Amino acid sequence: MLKTLVLQSHRQPVPVKWVHDCIDSVKHWAAMNQYEYKFIGDELFDLVSNQVLQKTKTQRVVATDLARLIALKNFLNDGYECVIWCDADFLVFQPEKLHLPEESYAIGREVWIQNSDKGNKITAYIKVHNAFLMFKKKNPFLEFYIDSAERLVLNNHGGVPPQFIGPKLLTAIHNIVQCPVLESAGMLSPLVIQDIAAGGGSALALFKEKSSYPIYAANLCNSLYESGTYSANTIEKCIHALKTDQAFKTMS
Repeated sequence: MLKTLVLQSHRQPVPVKWVHDCIDSVKHWAAMNQYEYKFIGDELFDLVSNQVLQKTKTQRVVATDLARLIALKNFLNDGYECVIWCDADFLVFQPEKLHLPEESYAIGREVWIQNSDKGNKITAYIKVHNAFLMFKKKNPFLEFYIDSAERLVLNNHGGVPPQFIGPKLLTAIHNIVQCPVLESAGMLSPLVIQDIAAGGGSALALFKEKSSYPIYAANLCNSLYESGTYSANTIEKCIHALKTDQAFKTMS
């Protein structure tokens, strides 16, 4: 078995119980698979330059997107054969089914359901995300990704959108080169989270229709929770439904 490390990070203290639950789920999954686990606090920002911190002072999530890549690279250089990043709001709800791929690297799958600009319809956007990342030694992608992300930040002279070097950059690259994707490492939009909490709905139905593979873990979008998009009660109901296998019974 490859010497594997799972990394997570969040400011301290972790603000809400459900994020603790997500962190614990990743710890449990790591222990099940005999992976080492490490949690990093704000010292994660020590990995990026002062120039990057200055450029991203109004969007610290962008600095985090770059710092996680450098942390993964450093741990590979320190002797680990495989390193994994999971966001703090990444829930592994079926740990026995979440398996690493054989590829030398992999990113997560995003099936994003939101309201359409046209009327009351909803629409799906098929993308990739960086809430789950896996890199093995001698992978061909990590160095390129770090260099591209850092240059984009430093050369940017306008506002920095929050997903600038995360899902936006990854999806742009993926659309051209077709990166390896761990389809079971998903992401849930607020509409899907609300439907799961309610026991069903059109957004959840569309998510199932557009997903090519069942998901066993998912990012739960803490940034949108913090903005008030949905309540703690809603997210807790969603997590319960995911853990008890009530949300995706018909996915195959």
